[in-house]
This record gives sequence, structure tokens and C-alpha cells, in this order.
Amino acid sequence: MPTIKILLVEDEKTLVQIVSETLRSKGFTVETAYDGAEGLKRFFETHPDVLIADVMMPRLDGFEMVRRIRKTDDHTPVLFLTAKSTPDDVVTGFELGANDYLKKPFAIQELIVRIKALMGKAYMTERLEPEQNEYTLGDYRFTPSSQMLEYLPKGETTSLSHREAEILRRLCRAHGEVVPMQNLLLDLWGDDDFFNARSFQVFITRLRRALSKDPRIRIVNVRGTGYKLIAE
Repeated sequence: MPTIKILLVEDEKTLVQIVSETLRSKGFTVETAYDGAEGLKRFFETHPDVLIADVMMPRLDGFEMVRRIRKTDDHTPVLFLTAKSTPDDVVTGFELGANDYLKKPFAIQELIVRIKALMGKAYMTERLEPEQNEYTLGDYRFTPSSQMLEYLPKGETTSLSHREAEILRRLCRAHGEVVPMQNLLLDLWGDDDFFNARSFQVFITRLRRALSKDPRIRIVNVRGTGYKLIAE
């Protein structure tokens, strides 16, 4: 994948300096703007691969900036940074065309993981990568369409629930990369609150149990970020 060009629109100048310098040190190209109006202008000047924007900004807030961008650009991934992430705020952001949310304060490593995840999705969409009919995971075969997991040595099949199958499908599609937990919660539960997070852990436990006959298959928790599937 070529160098990722990021436009960071944020009115906290100290945060902009820290984030942009760190991202550049990791090989990203970073353009910056300090309010929504400037961000809108810079977006169409620089054509970034990913837009990272604060929600609350002077002159033009992040929501309105993205609303205007989406009138002519419906594909550039957008990640909102916000000090508050109430369900109403999250819903508004996604309805306007956001692809992800990250609540302040955040770890730079989590931001990097989310940027790469967004670029991975954009790249797959651009290439029109078809959904695989099945995935081979060690001694298992997983068929997303039927939600079936088969243990090949004995021909044993397990019927997964919709959420179990969706979690496993997304882990498979990530090709060993981390899938942010918040993305899974927002997509499959509609909210990333504490109770849904506890429910999510139950589903992860069920999947680990279903895959336990092959010790080479592991669902690994990347603390504070998300999960990845390892199939050695």
C-alpha cells in the first residue's frame, strides 16, 4: 500500500503538533488545518486518503464540514475525534458519512490502527474485492453465508449465531490485522457502551470455544484496541 496522506483538522494546536509529528515519524504524510472552514478548503486542495476531524471547531464544526464534503465525495474515509460520544452524536456522525469515531483522549497507536483499518476498507472497496464464500482456518472451514463452522478432521459442524458469524467474518477479512472493538460494537450492537462491551466478550469466548480443537487458531486481544485472528 502506498504512503497514506492524512488531513488532520483540529483546533487544539498542541494536539495537532503531537499527532502530526508522530504520524509523520511512522511514515504517513500529514496536512493540517485548525478549523472546519480551513479544513474544507484544504480537503479539496490536497485530496487526502483519510480525513481526521474534530467535531467541535470554530467557524465550521466537523459535522457541517463533512456534510459539505459528502455532497461531492462519498468515498474518502472520515474519522471523527470527539471529547464526547453520546449515542446521538455517533448516529449524527455516521448519518453524515463518517466511517469511525475515536474518543479523546486516545492512544496514538489506536489512531494508527484505525487509520490502517479505514484504508484497508477503502482499498478493498476500490478494488471491488468480493466477499469470500468460505475461509479455511487451520482444521476449520468457515462459511459466512450459512454461518457454519466445520471441523474438517471429523466433519463436525457448528451453527454460529448472526453476531458470532459477523465477528468471525470481519476477523477473517482483516487478514491477521487488528479489528477495532469499537467498530464491531457500533456496527453489530449499534452502541459501544459498557453493557454491549460485556456482551461482546461473551461472543468472543464462544468463538474461542468453537475454534478450540485446533490450537493454532487464536483470537487475540490487543489491549485497549481490538482483536485479531491468528491462524498459523
